[in-house]
Amino acid sequence: MKTIEQSIIAFLLSLFVLTASAESTPKYEVRAVWLTTVMNLDWPKSHNAELQRKELINILDQLQKANVNTVLIQTRVRASTIYPSLIEPYTMYLTGIHAKSPGYDPLQFVVDECHKRGMECHAWVVTFPIGKWNEPHCKEFVRKNPTMARRIGDDGFMNPEDPRCGDYLARICSEITRNYDVDGIHLDYIRYPETWKIKIPRQQARENITSVVRKIHDAVKREKPWVKLSCSPVGKFRDTKRYRAGGWNAYDAVCQDAQGWLRDGLMGALFPMMYFQGNNFYPFALDWKENDYGRIVVPGLGIYFLDPKEGRWTLDVVQREMEVSRQLGMGHCYFRSKFFTDNIKGMYDFACRFDSYPALIPPMKWMKIANPTAPTAFRVERGMTSDKLTWTGARDFSGAPYLIYNIYASRSESLDTEDASNLVATRLTECELTIPHPTG
Repeated sequence: MKTIEQSIIAFLLSLFVLTASAESTPKYEVRAVWLTTVMNLDWPKSHNAELQRKELINILDQLQKANVNTVLIQTRVRASTIYPSLIEPYTMYLTGIHAKSPGYDPLQFVVDECHKRGMECHAWVVTFPIGKWNEPHCKEFVRKNPTMARRIGDDGFMNPEDPRCGDYLARICSEITRNYDVDGIHLDYIRYPETWKIKIPRQQARENITSVVRKIHDAVKREKPWVKLSCSPVGKFRDTKRYRAGGWNAYDAVCQDAQGWLRDGLMGALFPMMYFQGNNFYPFALDWKENDYGRIVVPGLGIYFLDPKEGRWTLDVVQREMEVSRQLGMGHCYFRSKFFTDNIKGMYDFACRFDSYPALIPPMKWMKIANPTAPTAFRVERGMTSDKLTWTGARDFSGAPYLIYNIYASRSESLDTEDASNLVATRLTECELTIPHPTG
């Protein structure tokens, strides 16, 4: 989807008091968070629909204040969903009861609330895991699809070597894309399970996973070509020239050819799970960047290790990783939401300082779509406590349901639209903006 960047200088000179920052923050940068629903880890904490909505609003308000611009909301959990699906039941984590409707559509709610706050909303789809074998959602999947499931210990998985599984997952992703204005489909666990005994050649196993990715890609793009497809691969792709990835890597251990998916245009973005520090992080972050093929790669940061119950990380570990990721032009993604908004070891406070201004999502330059026309007829309605800016919308040629507008302002007539401090509103979907008068 194309973005309109319209500098509105003359109307706004007297309406904003903008302060300069000594820090240099980029205009384009993905700042994302994984919002987990399984086991009610991040959300929801209540089975009451009204309280769930309030919880979510509070979380998104906190994320907005920290200038997070991308929310990856866990949508297909374990063979169950947070939306009314014709394919799978509602997840028990919404109501405490398997397949019971929560009385509203949580996915529609989170999409709407993200867009109100200028955030992208990506539907996070857990692919091959279907939960504990004796849990109701797994039992239902096995009952309906007995030959597509495998049991390994206490866990159930879809079989990555069964081509019907790719068709099945493509139907789910197509259903989400068709029915919701999501900005992306985000695939999790799109790999062989670590407990799976792979008895076929690794190249064939990689082709099995890539076949699933291709089917999902084609299904999503048929519905809405502008919706991004991404995934969260294992944090180290494979050995680099100087550093060994060890036994746990994407390409060899679990047969994820994630860099190949970028190269071949099957993925628009990656969020590698880089839950490491030191030389287990930096050289592999550089490897991802050097092999991004012009797509978006965002390191996933293991901020959960800041919690004393999870690990012994200190805040400076994450600070350095965020600084290096910014220098590489890669952005950052937090795993996971609760550890971020709970401000473990000052993580949230630091992020608010580090990301002191909004940032735009990097454009999808690889998509060949004609530029929209320019917006016209700018008007300002002055009021007692605020002023309202309106304009006539642009014309789009991509087929997307709406355009998004970014608004800049400056105290001088030499407006620098590359300076993030001049961004005052991002991803507006309506052709209006209310600007409160300065107080004090």
